[in-house]
Amino acid sequence: MKKYLLLGGTGLITGIVNGLLGIGGGTILIPAMIFLLGEKQHQAHGTSLAVILPTALVSTFIYRYNDSLDLNLTVKVVAGAVIGGYLGAKLMNKIPATTLKKIFGIFMVIAGLRMVF
Repeated sequence: MKKYLLLGGTGLITGIVNGLLGIGGGTILIPAMIFLLGEKQHQAHGTSLAVILPTALVSTFIYRYNDSLDLNLTVKVVAGAVIGGYLGAKLMNKIPATTLKKIFGIFMVIAGLRMVF
């Protein structure tokens, strides 16, 4: 029962943060799955992307409804993001978990500092 509450709570927090800030998959789910749920690094990354898809779709409809979505910009960014997502997923599977964890941590620190400043 405790694990289900933890899973549900993690999902709820991820959804709120995603809908509010446009982030959540990497920033919330990956650390939660690794440290709270004991998932392996590679499984956490893959699962995070699968979980974030429906969350992002729901948030996108709400943003579009409230006229907070630039469809022209979306199409332009999606073209590169799909190719980048494919290449990134292929590359991730060639990187050891310890290295992937370090890269992820460095990215999180840089992203956090950019947000603050």
